[in-house]
Amino acid sequence: MKLLFRIFIALTVVALAFAAYQGLVVAPTEQTMGNVQRIFYYHVPSAWTAFLLFFANFLASLVYLIKRNLAADAVAAATAEVGVVFCTVVLVTGPIWARPVWGIWWTWDARLTTTLVLWLIYVSYLVLRRYSTGGQTSVLAAALAIFGFVDVPIVYMTIRWFRTQHPSPVMGGGENSGLDPTMLHAFLWNLLSFTCVGIVLLVLRYRLQRLEDNVEAAHATAALRGDSR
Repeated sequence: MKLLFRIFIALTVVALAFAAYQGLVVAPTEQTMGNVQRIFYYHVPSAWTAFLLFFANFLASLVYLIKRNLAADAVAAATAEVGVVFCTVVLVTGPIWARPVWGIWWTWDARLTTTLVLWLIYVSYLVLRRYSTGGQTSVLAAALAIFGFVDVPIVYMTIRWFRTQHPSPVMGGGENSGLDPTMLHAFLWNLLSFTCVGIVLLVLRYRLQRLEDNVEAAHATAALRGDSR
């Protein structure tokens, strides 16, 4: 299993490098926005990966609430943490892209505001897990995660439900939506590579979480036995 995971990491690095080449070199320059549009190849895949991880967090939280499965709780913790990382990338790359195109770094429209709210929800989830000392921390965190996931489809649908500063859907948005085939190729490669990076980080964080849980369990057992070591 370790060998397969190392091979997967190596393939992920290769895919990430190839995707960067496709997005930065091969893909044509967008006529209206110019080279700043190339942020698209990182901004959107980061959002996709964050949504995917938050969905996994939602499922793991449901499983934990139903079965009190510690492995599911570890998956929930890991997916939330890695998901916040990718959501942070979204919130950073968005304003960098917006400044030369819109003339502003930020505007409180529906898409941007709901994305920030989503980030705050899962940061609150991580803070709760880290600093709460009650015995029901995992249960409360799971309930918060299930509540927080409601914002994910809201974020996705805002540009369909409201008129926003954010551009309309590039794909599946109507007759004039779609990408140049070369752009689409670069986008799909970045989507694949970012998903693989998310999987790698998730597995590593899950393993660390399980180690932390085992250490805490060992300390609790030692305390019950009166062992001061």
